[in-house]
Amino acid sequence: MFKEFKEFAMRGNVVDLAVGVIIGGAFGKIVDSLVKDIIMPPIGYLLGNVDFSNLFLVIKEGGKAAAPYETLKAAQDAGAVTVNFGVFANVMISFLIVAFAVFLLVRTLNRLKRSEAPAEAEVPSKDCRYCFRSIPAQASRCPCCTSQLAEAGAGGVD
Repeated sequence: MFKEFKEFAMRGNVVDLAVGVIIGGAFGKIVDSLVKDIIMPPIGYLLGNVDFSNLFLVIKEGGKAAAPYETLKAAQDAGAVTVNFGVFANVMISFLIVAFAVFLLVRTLNRLKRSEAPAEAEVPSKDCRYCFRSIPAQASRCPCCTSQLAEAGAGGVD
């Protein structure tokens, strides 16, 4: 059983997946910091010194202290029930940045795959006498209109 587990764990796919998860976790932390520490402070400043992480709506006051609460942490410490739409905004912006970065990565990989793909030899073609579609020159029947095509030099009627 240990040998089978070792073979499973050392497969290329499993190792690649593990590396991807580790890199993804680190990338997620970088994006979170980018949003919280770089992007949102200037936006909050432009909107009148708003701290998005402290934008919340109190649904029910806490038992330990009465509203209003200065910060989300104060509301949570008081036991208040809150809707944290500022935190949600930060998470949505983080998600959009990660999704855009993944899109750019996949797009780049797809372009590399297309440029590496061997060029297919061009197949000679002819036009069908009945539907005028381009079909392979060796075809004896049109795949579009299913007409029987005369062989070259056979002298038959189409």
